[in-house]
Amino acid sequence: MIAGEFRALALALPETEEGAHHGHADFRVGGKVFASLGMPNADYGMVKLAPIEQEVAMDQAPLAFSPASGSWGLKGATRVFLPEATREQVEGTLRLAWRHAAPKRLVEPRDRLPR
Repeated sequence: MIAGEFRALALALPETEEGAHHGHADFRVGGKVFASLGMPNADYGMVKLAPIEQEVAMDQAPLAFSPASGSWGLKGATRVFLPEATREQVEGTLRLAWRHAAPKRLVEPRDRLPR
């Protein structure tokens, strides 16, 4: 996985926009950041997961996922070491992070079961 692939997967999610903060690319839905690139360097991305989701990701791929530093990491902000992460891992965690940030009108239709 490289930064361009991470970017493409993030931007493929509904209504996602790329922005920037602190000099790094970020990805937002409904004005809320759910992922970013470039911290601490170009080999890393970050996804905002729930703490339990972070734990699962780290258990499944300990070389690819680690908590962000400080209180952000304790709250679920998860670093993605791109050279070790697979497309499937990144796509799955980006989707989770997107769902946490997305407006309900975007998430609810995807949660409904077919009748």
